[in-house]
Amino acid sequence: MIVTREQLEERERRILAPYAMKSGDTRGRVYPEDEDIHRTPFQKDRDRIIHTTAFRRLEYKTQVFVYGEGDHYRNRLTHTIEVAQIGRSLARALALNEDLTEAICLAHDLGHPPFGHTGEATLNELMEGHGGFDHQRQTMRIVEKLERRYPDFPGLNLTYEVREGLVKHDTDYDVVHAEGYEPEKRGTLECQISNLADEIAYNTADLDDGLRSGILRAQDVQGLEIWRYVMRSLNEPPDAPITDMLRYRAIRRLVGIEIRDVIQTTHERIERYHIRSVEDVRDFEQNLATYSRALLRMNAELKAFLMDNFYRHYRVMRMAAKAHRLLTALFHAYVSEPRQLPLSTQEKIREEPEGLHRVVCDYIAGMTDRYALEEYQKLFDPNTRV
Repeated sequence: MIVTREQLEERERRILAPYAMKSGDTRGRVYPEDEDIHRTPFQKDRDRIIHTTAFRRLEYKTQVFVYGEGDHYRNRLTHTIEVAQIGRSLARALALNEDLTEAICLAHDLGHPPFGHTGEATLNELMEGHGGFDHQRQTMRIVEKLERRYPDFPGLNLTYEVREGLVKHDTDYDVVHAEGYEPEKRGTLECQISNLADEIAYNTADLDDGLRSGILRAQDVQGLEIWRYVMRSLNEPPDAPITDMLRYRAIRRLVGIEIRDVIQTTHERIERYHIRSVEDVRDFEQNLATYSRALLRMNAELKAFLMDNFYRHYRVMRMAAKAHRLLTALFHAYVSEPRQLPLSTQEKIREEPEGLHRVVCDYIAGMTDRYALEEYQKLFDPNTRV
């Protein structure tokens, strides 16, 4: 038996919720092209994203720890995979479009520069007066322009719904610029649960990595309401020693608690507000996908705790300060003498409407942590071969 795209689209209409985004109802692509005979448009988008250079580079881009700090901490790629897994779990349980959700999740961090949020803040500072920088807009530059893999159009030519999901990615660490994508309306439910999947992934993973690294102290974590809640669900005392095995169990249970809470709360809101179509979702005054009040409160405490005790810990801040100095030096070196850039990058200066600064910004934003460190050595260490 061979399954065709038309059969897959018909299957979606039969089994997905009425408010789920169907592949056959896509608003299409900027540049017309034939669709695949065996894949839906959203499956095609997902596959295009996975095969980009930008996606592969995520392996050596910082989540919190620079890649050289250890092999067992999350990087930007493993974070993205965790987001996609959580997103698919949410979509499946709510009868939403898993392929659209997965495509949004896999692409949501493509625009992150090296060294995480420090890299983003540094590039934004350096690009003052030249259009600024944020990773969400950079993601759109990548999928719409910078990835040149097809002869007939720039970028990946993704469907409207995937691009909309990227521009309406609104977590605590994202700024929404939805011009051209009905900014007055909500994203699809697939877009909304992708946002929550990102949040669930980084909150739980950062707690895990913080404990693994020893930066987070057990006695401080044990004071969190959400930790006590998890311990009760595991039939463990709140002050139980945090061994590796207990940490594995606790983080796994916490992810499950977060997922189940979003599923239940979102379903209740869909029923309460009589949501029956994608347009009902778009026209609703706020996001339908969310946590319960109790989990919102516990998550807020967890986020504040991670900010004060993990992201601002002196070890993390030292890494951030080094990253800031390194990227600043690279940026000024390239701008002051563009002929230090690779020839292929130099050629882009003539083509880029925003000029030299944007080309340099694109080049640095595309670097992995490892490549940025190597470039710094080549430019500033006399003993390193160029």
